[in-house]
Amino acid sequence: MKTEKIILGIDPGTTIMGFGLIKVVNKKMEFIQMNELLLQKYNDPYVKLKLIFERTIELIDTYHPDEIAIEAPFYGKNVQSMLKLGRAQGVAMAAGLSRQIPITEYLPKKIKMAITGNGNASKEQVAKMLQGMLKLKSLPKNLDSTDGLAAAVCHFYNEGRVEVGKSYTGWEAFVKQNAKRVKKG
Repeated sequence: MKTEKIILGIDPGTTIMGFGLIKVVNKKMEFIQMNELLLQKYNDPYVKLKLIFERTIELIDTYHPDEIAIEAPFYGKNVQSMLKLGRAQGVAMAAGLSRQIPITEYLPKKIKMAITGNGNASKEQVAKMLQGMLKLKSLPKNLDSTDGLAAAVCHFYNEGRVEVGKSYTGWEAFVKQNAKRVKKG
C-alpha cells in the first residue's frame, strides 16, 4: 500500500486559474506549493484554453500528482460565464486524463465545508483556515491559488468516500459515466 501521494488541486478559470499541491505522507498533509496562471492579458479565448492545458501538463510533468481534485463550475445567473468556466475545467481535466491521472470534481460548497465546516464560507475564511492547517507563512494577494489548494485539501479529507464527487480514471471511465453526453460517430 502506497503511504505517500501527491494531490493537485485546481480552481479553473479563464481569468485566473488557481492551483495548489499537497503531499500526503502517512495520512498527514504537507504543503508543496500554490500559485496561479494569470490569463487577463489574453483576449483570445482559445489561447487561454491552450495555456490552461499547457500549464496543467507542466504541473503534472513536474510534480507527478497521483490524483487531481478540481472545483466544478456552479450555475450562476450568467450562462456565458458558466460556459467559459466549463471549458476551462474541461481543458484542465483533459490534461489530467491524457496522463491517466484520476480526477475528482467537487462543488464549491463541498470544498468550503471540508475546509471551514461552513459551505457558505468566504474565500478569505477558506484561505485563513488553510494558512493555519498547512502553517503557511503568508497568503497570496489573489485567493484563486488558495481555492486550488482548498480543492486538494478537500480531496484529502474525503479520501475513500466515493459519493463525494464525480471521479474519472481515464477517457474510458469518463465515456462510460457520461454515455449520453458522448456522441458516437
